[in-house]
Amino acid sequence: MVPSKTIRVLLVDDHALVRRGLATFLLAFDDLELAGEAGSGEEAVRLCAQLQPDVVLMDLMMPGMNGVTATRLIAERRPHPQIIALTSFHEADLVQGALQAGAISYLLKNVTADELAAAIRAAHAGRATLAPEATQALVQGVTSPLLPGCELTPRERDVLTLMAQGLNNAEIAGRLTISRSTVKFHVSSILSKLSVATRTEAVALAMQHHLLP
Repeated sequence: MVPSKTIRVLLVDDHALVRRGLATFLLAFDDLELAGEAGSGEEAVRLCAQLQPDVVLMDLMMPGMNGVTATRLIAERRPHPQIIALTSFHEADLVQGALQAGAISYLLKNVTADELAAAIRAAHAGRATLAPEATQALVQGVTSPLLPGCELTPRERDVLTLMAQGLNNAEIAGRLTISRSTVKFHVSSILSKLSVATRTEAVALAMQHHLLP
């Protein structure tokens, strides 16, 4: 039976291939409809006001305005769609940031099509869905001892090591073969986890507590 009302979904991701894959996924479900696509946080905010989708699938790591900021700006408006964070990262601070900004759900990009469809339907009905990894990250964030650097991921330690060598974001991206936006996220996460404001302070703290190889 075809549902009487479809759920209109806005896709937000800076990678066109990811958006195309998600758009194709929506075609498989009679009750889901593509409302539009945005390639940046700024475009997502604008299209939400223009298209008024029911649900937004929001990537978090994008150049310029990131997904957490876009989520917050969209959620501040009334009425606003339900927002599902859909990302490859599950660090506790990023999970907390997205949920505090107004996302109802947090999923990883390895989610299956049926699981994503179920999460969209749940979000539209006002029910949250959290990836198991996101739930675990939140639990660990509460229970972990608050020792400097204890929450750093292996990749963040790699970035911190290169920061200590004086490399800028572009140089770190080239050395680790990752995007500049990903480096920017890691640097921001490092500063947050070490409770410092600058890269210099982060490196000094890392040296003080022997966080560098």
